Order: sequence, then structure tokens, then C-alpha cells
Amino acid sequence: MTRPNVLVLSGHDPSGGAGLQADIEAVAAQGAHAASVVTALTHQDTRNVYGVQPTATDFFAACVDTLVDDMPFAAIKTGVLANVDQVRFVAALAQRLPDVPLVVDPVLVAAGGGELAGDPVGRAMCDALFAQATVITPNADEARRLCSGEPDVDRCGAMLVEAGCHALITGGDENEGDVINRLYAPDGTIERYSWPRLSGRFHGSGCTLAASLAARLALGESLIDAVAAAQRYTWQTLADGFAAGSGQSIPARWRGGAA
Repeated sequence: MTRPNVLVLSGHDPSGGAGLQADIEAVAAQGAHAASVVTALTHQDTRNVYGVQPTATDFFAACVDTLVDDMPFAAIKTGVLANVDQVRFVAALAQRLPDVPLVVDPVLVAAGGGELAGDPVGRAMCDALFAQATVITPNADEARRLCSGEPDVDRCGAMLVEAGCHALITGGDENEGDVINRLYAPDGTIERYSWPRLSGRFHGSGCTLAASLAARLALGESLIDAVAAAQRYTWQTLADGFAAGSGQSIPARWRGGAA
């Protein structure tokens, strides 16, 4: 494949700020191709999420299986998984494709506070999916929620990598002066990355980071190199972000991905 395929499993955001559209744009900016399956329709705008309608499990599974039968994939990226059945299906898919890197963005709550997936989904991810993942990309609040409210981010990181995956916990939602992102490895090592904090709030920053990371892995980069490149790209898209509506800014994902 001169342009590797990335299988994207995410929800549809009508505003175009997050979800599938964000993933497709971020993957394309790296020089890869996104094939996408909708996990849920959402009722949302640039301010918040107001409702979620999951895709029927059998139809979702059929869509994924049809793509996998037709196309070779060099990475898989998940966003919103709307129910436990979807989580279990993706875990089984990863077992079928053990050599394909899996990036899991464990989206539970939107930046505006609206719930996208409940605690049973989070528990199913911890129990079944994270062990199949190459790297998971929660923000600090999601990491705490996945770890039963543990307040210390480093302790959350240590708990999450017990499954055998890496965990990139982002700090955009924290109150630190700079944004501190932390990559936790199963061997206990921690890589810290510091980025100037930008003013305002952003809709789709986590999707952008996880999707660009999956694309860099699909292009054959090592995890460490892919993590660094995805952060550089994401920060620039936020710095160039724009207001499409009356809520949070949207990352300018078409810029500078392949650098």
C-alpha cells in the first residue's frame, strides 16, 4: 500500500468538529486513507452533546467485516463505542488482526460535558479492549473515570497499562500552566511532553490526536515517533483552529500533517 488504510470506528458529529469527520481529516493529513464505520449518530453542535443513537450491533459488525474482507488495514482507530456489544466486537476484531496496531480513544464525555458512553462501556474497555490495544489516549478526566475516580494521574497511568497497552494521558483539561501529556509504558517508564497552553476550548482535539497517531503507526513509524509526530500535528491544528459555530473552536486539521 502506497497510502495505507486506517479503519476508523467512531461516532458521527453533525458539526464536523469531532468524531468521524475529524478522524478522516486527520488521517488524510498524514498521508493515509481512512475507511470508516459509524458507531453512533449523535445530536450535538460545537457546544455540547444532547443525544446518542448507537448503530445496531449486527449492522455495525457487518459493515466492519465487509471492509476487513475487502481491504488490508495498517491500523485501527476507535472513538466513541456506544455500548458494551460494540466494545466486545472490537476486542474480538483486534484478536483476529493481532498484527494491526490499535489506537483506542476511550471517549466517554464530550468537552461540553454531555455523556457519549456510560460507565458500563468504560468498564468493558478496561476488561476486554485495552489488553488488545497498542495505545489508549484518554484525557486526564477520562483516565480518572476509567480508574474509579483515582485523582492522581500517574497512578491512573500505572493502573491503565496493567492491561499491557501504552497509555497517552493528555493534559488539555488540567489546570497546569503548560499542557503536559504523559506516555505510560507497561514497563513503568513515563515520557512527558510539554506544550504551550492555547487560549479557548477546542472541539475534536482528542479525535485529532488519536487519529493522527493511528495514521503515523500505519505509515510504519515506531510508537514513540508516532506519539511525538501526532502531538506536533495536533498542537498546530489547535493553534490554527477556527470558530465554525458559537461554541468551541475546531482544529484546522488540513494543515501540516505529513511534515
